[in-house]
Amino acid sequence: MKTHKEDLIKLKKEKENWEEEFNKYPRRDANFTTISGIEVPPISTPLDFDGFDYLKELNFPGSYPYTRGIYPNMYQGRLWTMRQFAGFATPEDTNRRFKFLLEHGQTGLSTAFDMPTLMGYDCDHPRAIGEVGKEGVSVSSLADMEALFHGIRLDSVSTSMTINCTASIILAMYLVVAEKQGVSWDTLDGTIQNDMLKEFIAQREWICPPKPSVKINVDVIEFCSEYLPKWHPVSISGYHIREAGSTAVQELAFTLADGIGYVDECIGRGMGVDDFAPQLSFFFNIHNDFFEEISKLRAARRMWAKIMRDRYGAKNPKSLMLRTHGQTAGCSLTAQQPVNNVIRVAIQALAAVLGGVQSIHTNSMDETLALPTEESVKVALRTQQIIAEESGVINSIDPLGGSYNIESLTNRVEKEAFDYIKKIDDLGGIIEAINVGYPQKEIANAAYKYQQELDHGERVIVGVNRYKDEGENQISTLKIDSNVEVNQINRINHVKRTRNNHSVKRCLKAIIDGSRRDKNLMPYIIDAVREYATVGEISDVFREVYGVYRDPGYF
Repeated sequence: MKTHKEDLIKLKKEKENWEEEFNKYPRRDANFTTISGIEVPPISTPLDFDGFDYLKELNFPGSYPYTRGIYPNMYQGRLWTMRQFAGFATPEDTNRRFKFLLEHGQTGLSTAFDMPTLMGYDCDHPRAIGEVGKEGVSVSSLADMEALFHGIRLDSVSTSMTINCTASIILAMYLVVAEKQGVSWDTLDGTIQNDMLKEFIAQREWICPPKPSVKINVDVIEFCSEYLPKWHPVSISGYHIREAGSTAVQELAFTLADGIGYVDECIGRGMGVDDFAPQLSFFFNIHNDFFEEISKLRAARRMWAKIMRDRYGAKNPKSLMLRTHGQTAGCSLTAQQPVNNVIRVAIQALAAVLGGVQSIHTNSMDETLALPTEESVKVALRTQQIIAEESGVINSIDPLGGSYNIESLTNRVEKEAFDYIKKIDDLGGIIEAINVGYPQKEIANAAYKYQQELDHGERVIVGVNRYKDEGENQISTLKIDSNVEVNQINRINHVKRTRNNHSVKRCLKAIIDGSRRDKNLMPYIIDAVREYATVGEISDVFREVYGVYRDPGYF
């Protein structure tokens, strides 16, 4: 992209002539900015790239700084993993959905859990009433996990589990199920989200305060680095930051700042950066602004490579590679004219592919109304398959690389995100920034600004604030039977009656002792779930030892 000086002088003159003609024509009354508010020039040229160095800023796929992709052959070697979110009602219901998706060409499993499981309560707890199995699968004990993966060999699938404050417990159950199947832990492939920093920033599902929560996160990272070499022990998640109302730049900046926070905590424990960094993974939201989302993903790879090499001195190339899952934006889906969501998801999924992600979940058209039906989730899966098999976009690696628009926007996103990271460093790091509410306030301000733009008609959502239908658009939705809660309570009662309760008490005491002695808790948690200790019982240990976090209510 280097241009001779005399060529730039000539180009500058020609651009001035073009601008003179351009300004003679009226412009539509529209907002020519990205969704995040970055002004988009009407045209980009080499004038936007003074001193641009191809090898330094782009290079080839699989080469530092990985702007064009983390693997030399990208999708010519293998397609991204198609990983549809699944989880509802009982473990048996979700097991059937898993098998349905696998039969229709899905290449990896992704598990959603219900609110009691996410918050560390068993299905028979008073706080679980009315929530069991409603927004994900209900898992209270190893018996549930055994039913969830019945007939699915864990060494034959890649599994992602979206869970955070109880991630250590759910991962322990998964490992024990693998043991019972005769599957060695070192063959397991998958990811557990296990990202508490973003919970305090955005999603707000927690048990303990930030410091002990991150301690348990790091226990999982340390344990997996030793025993599960193919497993990603954390999925550092910008998805929920974006769902909370952030801009794309804020999503990128706060996500990488969270990653820096985990790396700092691991190194502070005495771990070598190259011992754990190759197993870190990321998770980004793919919103509607096509070129901004592609640029965000490209900037993310380049930024992480620079951070790991220059800030931490990582030597292993795998430590520099940002591996990421992409999910289409749930916050962009509309209850009005829900079939329009199919188009939104297709555009977003295409951006994820052109941005070079390693796996994708495409949302279903009905997800703003309910958990998806089999028919709608099949359409969402077919969206990925059509992009992969029919569109031709995978024939070239990073086909938009070198576009003046894409490269200019990638550079601007990177610069603005690094500015945020510097502010967080100046505050003392991400945990201190969370404690004073900095990222939370930035997201709230961005969400308010975006909503104002919608209310004033400055931004358009088709079917919501423009092109509205008078009648209501009805589509069939999934209904969760009330018997789900009864059946799950019956199962947990049976487990508690028939297990060895003396062994359970001994194991829970061991977790308490390990917590107070600052030990890695994973071995103790695994021992406990082998004895059918429950999610709620182990979470109660966390509550007792570390305390319960209360939202400080900054707003």
